[in-house]
Amino acid sequence: MNISTRLSDLLSQVKETTEYFLGYPVAKDFDYSELMPFLQYPMNNLGDPFVKSTYKVDSRQMEREVVHFFADLFRANPENVWGYVTNGGSEGNLYGLYVARELYPNAMVYFSESTHYSIQKNVTLLNMEYVIIRSQENGEIDYSDLKEAIRYNRHRPVVVVANVGTTMTEAKDNIGFVKQMMGDMAIEKHYIHADAALAGGFAPFVNPRPSFDFEDGCDSISVSGHKFIGSPMPSGVVVVKKDNRDRVAKKIAYIGSSDATITGSRNGHSPLFLWYAIKKLGVEGFAKRTAHSLQMAAYTEQKLKEVGVKAWRNPNAITVIFPSPSEEVCGKWQLATEKGMSHIICMPNVSMSQIDAFVEDVIHSNK
Repeated sequence: MNISTRLSDLLSQVKETTEYFLGYPVAKDFDYSELMPFLQYPMNNLGDPFVKSTYKVDSRQMEREVVHFFADLFRANPENVWGYVTNGGSEGNLYGLYVARELYPNAMVYFSESTHYSIQKNVTLLNMEYVIIRSQENGEIDYSDLKEAIRYNRHRPVVVVANVGTTMTEAKDNIGFVKQMMGDMAIEKHYIHADAALAGGFAPFVNPRPSFDFEDGCDSISVSGHKFIGSPMPSGVVVVKKDNRDRVAKKIAYIGSSDATITGSRNGHSPLFLWYAIKKLGVEGFAKRTAHSLQMAAYTEQKLKEVGVKAWRNPNAITVIFPSPSEEVCGKWQLATEKGMSHIICMPNVSMSQIDAFVEDVIHSNK
């Protein structure tokens, strides 16, 4: 089989599987055709995006604008902010924990049992000790269990990973409450990282606004670019306090720059794609996408309930949870499943006709 045939077959497969895609948080309503000419160039934003490099085939200017856009959304102090475009939310989580470890080498890390698997992987990579905290029924962290665990280890600095949208139920941990807990317990050495992979793209536009950002008490935030915004390749943004980032930066003579990032050589195309989407959408576009997703989530929950499915969702969530349908339905619509429960994530591209078709499949599978 020749190359053209293989590519044609793959394209047909990708087109078909993209059509039936409701279970994972990936937006697909994008058009980056204007950026195709840039794929002819080896764009590499190696090192620190805020420092000049001798490697100039890059999109550093756009990357800085992307970081500042999210820093503003997350109410960071403009005088004390730094960040970069990552390969995805997991790298952003690794970076936040890396900074926390450099600040407090003997810290204990706390995160809930509903936390994304990347956190346990990352604390293992960083050789950090951790305690897994119980989750409430809706997926939010159990604050009483967190307080008890911290009290037991109160002689050590505290690092809390707060979820701003858990993978299965999109539960959001209240960072303001966690920050207040640190004050009430007189825990001076503490660090709060927000894993906002999914909800970071729309949480600022939800009313009431969740307690999740820098003004609420976090020290770093990781958000995915390929989820709520949409991108042909996985990407993300991590935003941290510049004072903390300075603890890990190192001058690298070879590239004529400093490097505080995880990977060093970094994809220069992802920042360009995110910049393009941000410029096209604007803040108003993000707000419209949020409103559409919330509307679709309400519609999905209602339609499932109408046919006897016990669907539910957290307040202002775009994720609808329900008992897993048949294997055939789960397979066709690529539903994520855990402990007998599945979910649909109403990304901005999800339409009523898609939901109607899904509900029809559920009805037929139950006959």
